[in-house]
Amino acid sequence: MIKYPGLVYLSSIFLFVSSLAGRSAQAPHDFGKWEKEISAFEQADRTNPPPKGAQLFIGSSTIKLWKTLAEDFPDRHIINRGFGGSAIVDSTHFAERIIFPYQPAKVLLRAGGNDLWAGKSVEQVFDDFKEFVSKIHAKLPETEIVFISLSPSIARWRQVDKEKAVNDLVKEFASNSKRVRFIDAWSVPLDSDGKPRPELFLPDKLHFNAEGYKVLTARVRAAG
Repeated sequence: MIKYPGLVYLSSIFLFVSSLAGRSAQAPHDFGKWEKEISAFEQADRTNPPPKGAQLFIGSSTIKLWKTLAEDFPDRHIINRGFGGSAIVDSTHFAERIIFPYQPAKVLLRAGGNDLWAGKSVEQVFDDFKEFVSKIHAKLPETEIVFISLSPSIARWRQVDKEKAVNDLVKEFASNSKRVRFIDAWSVPLDSDGKPRPELFLPDKLHFNAEGYKVLTARVRAAG
């Protein structure tokens, strides 16, 4: 059989270019799907403007469903700007509308799990967090940014290693960054065997119930 090295080389180039084309063809992130929720926040701000210098909680469903947030921290001025299903890039994208206007003294972010579930790598999620920090501190250099760590759930147990890896990267980054802090909430839902406690979750086995939020509140409060 006659071999044609040149054809093999060209074939390799074709496969490489095709791979790049496939990546570039991926659908861009859809920020527009949050427009209704973000507009609702803005309408609420016009009706009842939040105080400047408050503590802003932002992120995905863990924050959105934290209905007792203000009651759980009665000694703090609290703003809840969670929107369920969101990724870190969503909080970054909408910073001009739901972070910067409040000039918060502290921004507490809980997000990243949806990002991993959607197929992002640990490194991509970490990069998204660093971009979030960079954007916030470019506009609000004195604001403290706090990452409330990811914690395991029953429904998404298969990504537990990736969640822990994201936590480890953010923790290390926070330890070497000014005005960036890490709250370790990893063990909040876990029993003595290191498995999620069903009694702390809603029937979907993904989101905390009232008892789960009590444990999370205690952890965040203890961190200061």
